[in-house]
Amino acid sequence: MTDEKQIAEILSLYKKHGWNLSRVLLSAELEKKLSERSENIFGAAEIVPSQIDAAWFTRPSKYDREAYELRHLSATPFALFEVFEPETEESLKKEKLREMEEQLIEKFK
Repeated sequence: MTDEKQIAEILSLYKKHGWNLSRVLLSAELEKKLSERSENIFGAAEIVPSQIDAAWFTRPSKYDREAYELRHLSATPFALFEVFEPETEESLKKEKLREMEEQLIEKFK
């Protein structure tokens, strides 16, 4: 299981490379382990109950596009990545991001 130090290292690495933490998916087990410290670790990012432990990162990409990366919070790096064009409809973007979460859940069940 991932601990607070490992999570902080992951978040620091992403921040160093220009990524913004936007949302955190936490299992009941990890949320309980982190308890009240989660606000200190994740700042203002939305924390959502989930079957997996993962973090959503975003950053601007070339040609006014927006990049999203869903990083599994574990010692072994694994992430899913998607880039959206500026004209992508919000409903299509939300659907694709939900599909990425489902893929990660399936991989780490």
